[in-house]
Amino acid sequence: MRAAGSGWHSGRMRRFLVRLLINAVALWLTTLIVAGVQVKAYDTGAGPLIVTYLLVALVFGIVNGVIGNLIRIVAFPLYILTLGLLALVVNALLLILVAWLTGLTGFGLTITDFWAGFWGAIVLGILSWLISIILRPLLGRRSAA
Repeated sequence: MRAAGSGWHSGRMRRFLVRLLINAVALWLTTLIVAGVQVKAYDTGAGPLIVTYLLVALVFGIVNGVIGNLIRIVAFPLYILTLGLLALVVNALLLILVAWLTGLTGFGLTITDFWAGFWGAIVLGILSWLISIILRPLLGRRSAA
């Protein structure tokens, strides 16, 4: 017999892990598409590279979820005035922030300039959205609770 609420926790954990994988794959594809956006692994080999992508995706998720949401709330009137175009700049700056944060460790995301971050954020967003649509059955439905 399962403990009460264990299905809720396992569902949330599964969604979290799938979202993390989606962001990591989207980030990997972004590095292949956008010049100036790269990920430097903490060591040589495929394993460290995969772990680095997962770590960068985790940092990106935290930064986007905390700082990004705060900026979106505070700057909501500016989003309306610019018809949402400000979101492109904010997303680029958030991606550059992730590059700076992960770069403090000596490995992680590197972005050469603002425009690489700008195009990288657009491509990353589109790829994450497309991969999410493909993997929607793994994410499951969100419950009302």
